Amino acid sequence: MFGRLGAPEIILILVVVILLFGAKKLPDMARSLGKSARILKSEAKAMKEEGSSTATPAGPPNDGEQPPVQRTIQAAPGDVTSSRPVSEPTDTTKR
Repeated sequence: MFGRLGAPEIILILVVVILLFGAKKLPDMARSLGKSARILKSEAKAMKEEGSSTATPAGPPNDGEQPPVQRTIQAAPGDVTSSRPVSEPTDTTKR
């Protein structure tokens, strides 16, 4: 019953969305969604690269605790805000 969406149902959903949010706000919402998707993609790529790297620590460990890593999140192209440093949470799990 609810599993099949045809062209008339999709058009009806789009009309309802346009009526609810207004035609002026839809481009801004799409732009915001695109920025969020780019940020998510870049963070997922960074996490994947972090997980695949097998770098050894440069000094002796200090009781199993490492200082927080300082990274900078780059602003998306066309974003008016500047990039800002972000502290990474420390990994408290023992592996």
